[in-house]
This record gives sequence, structure tokens and C-alpha cells, in this order.
Amino acid sequence: MDKRPSPNNNKDILRYAGLGTQLLAAIGLAVFAGLKADKWLHSSPLLACVLPLLVLSGIFYKLVRETGKPKNNEPK
Repeated sequence: MDKRPSPNNNKDILRYAGLGTQLLAAIGLAVFAGLKADKWLHSSPLLACVLPLLVLSGIFYKLVRETGKPKNNEPK
């Protein structure tokens, strides 16, 4: 029995790894931008909390839309 992963499975793994990388990078940038904006506005760490939550909700929306799409060779 040959237990090598199929090429289609590798595509899915790379796609989800890319989405995870985008998630981490976007949250990191949102925290950094929030901290800089809070320092510039002399405010409490409000934006450092709000911006990552906005980014997180946007990425989850994108994730649901991309993973909910039927593949080209599958019926709806």
C-alpha cells in the first residue's frame, strides 16, 4: 500500500498554510499599527485592541468565503 499524499491534498495544505501566514502577518501588522496610532494620538491602547479584532473578523470572512467555494470539478 502506497501512502503518498495526492497532489490535490498538497494544494489544499499549501492553500491553508498560506491563509494561516496571512492571518499571522495581518494581526501582527494591526497590533503594530494600533500601538503606533495610540502613541501618536496619546490614547489608551484602544486601537491596539480594536484594529486586530477588525482584521481578524475580515480574515475570518475571507476564510469562510474561500473555503465555502465549490471546487471547479465538483458539482455545487
